[in-house]
Amino acid sequence: MRTNRRQFLATLGAAPVIAAPALANAAGNTSGDALFSLADLRGTANANELGLRPGAIDDQSRLFQSILEKAASENKPVFLPPGNYFVSNILLPSNTRLMGVPGASRLIYSGNGHFIIGENGSHVELSGLVLDGANRGLHSYAEAALRLTNVDHAVVDNCLVMGSIEKGIQIDRSAGRIERSKVTGAGGDCGIYGFENRGLSILSNEVSDCVNGGILVHRWNTGEDGTLVRGNRITRIGAFNGGTGQWGNGINVFRAANVMVTDNHITDCAFSAIRSNAGTEVQISSNTCLRSGETAIYSEFEFEGAVISNNIIDGGARGISIANFLQGGRLAVVSGNLIRNIDTPPPYTDDDHLWFEGISAEADTVITGNVIENAKNFGMMLGWGPYLRDVITSSNVIRGSKTGIYVSVVEGAGATHIADNTITGASNGAVVGYRWKEAVTGDMARKAEPGFPHLTVERNRVS
Repeated sequence: MRTNRRQFLATLGAAPVIAAPALANAAGNTSGDALFSLADLRGTANANELGLRPGAIDDQSRLFQSILEKAASENKPVFLPPGNYFVSNILLPSNTRLMGVPGASRLIYSGNGHFIIGENGSHVELSGLVLDGANRGLHSYAEAALRLTNVDHAVVDNCLVMGSIEKGIQIDRSAGRIERSKVTGAGGDCGIYGFENRGLSILSNEVSDCVNGGILVHRWNTGEDGTLVRGNRITRIGAFNGGTGQWGNGINVFRAANVMVTDNHITDCAFSAIRSNAGTEVQISSNTCLRSGETAIYSEFEFEGAVISNNIIDGGARGISIANFLQGGRLAVVSGNLIRNIDTPPPYTDDDHLWFEGISAEADTVITGNVIENAKNFGMMLGWGPYLRDVITSSNVIRGSKTGIYVSVVEGAGATHIADNTITGASNGAVVGYRWKEAVTGDMARKAEPGFPHLTVERNRVS
């Protein structure tokens, strides 16, 4: 006999209701198995039904820990209803799945050790939670409000992490993702720190008001990393520890290979919006970088391979820098970028180098299809002293710089091809040869000068 959907639903409505089993025994005691009986009906452990009290001012760490361990042993998720819960020294077991109501389910650190740590797990997932470090001190081993280490699949989704006296989130030697979360007010370091991971994705997060860094992707030794940093919004990043660029960056890649940094919106960083130090085969594409305090986008020191394309840069003491051939930095493509208003006073004094260039490069680099407007001193700087080799710059537009293109003519400088660029309003010359800080030629775009066989300057349009 065939039954249609309406008949089927009608039979469900007529079925008897089965009462939920009692949670307590006759003596009023609650056993561990009984605690989970109601949750069994839904497949989720409700932390309130298991005794955790929202709004209680006392520390509930031991009970919360036991709830997590029991649920993980049975591969069940734990639901944390709205409310404030004071806890500390929480160890997330393998197979933790903890979920809450975004913005309302709030774990508050009560101090004396660490806040939340997960280690050596196959799966650890946190979603819809507020993790409030309450600006209380962390022991040195903790390093962050939330730290996950050696987790095969680590997930932090739609969480708010705030008030950490150190880092906000740290994930080490793991795979997984940090997504749709907000990290703010990291008082001792950066918002999100990924260290020696093996396929981490950092996607669509907000990171703001951190004292020393936004999102960091680091390794002890140069090696394959593959972290994706995409679609994040990063703002107001300080450099409380000082220095000349190791702090104060919106996104910082260090010794991590094959990292992709794409589609991020980064504003008001004390140093760089994006800084890659020894990041081999890094891709930095389609980012918006506004009001950087120093160099907006950097690829520097001991890297081999960088693609920097289709970014928008407005403000900074430098635009894009491909630097440190002396230390092995080489091999790049710089294309399709829009760079404006490079005139920000640098955050420290450096009398040995020049400032205010739109793009600078030293070795094995193609620079093509970029538009540079109002870079105060130079539209481009090609080389520094003898550190110049196999650079091509073509089909770029440079407007409103004192000098259109600086090119090194120091002995030992290598092959450089400058062709088919449009340079407008360069009062000190469109293409000028320099010995470090000193201009030593006239405008070679208007009149060729002998004695520089490493240079080809042709077909540039100057007005």
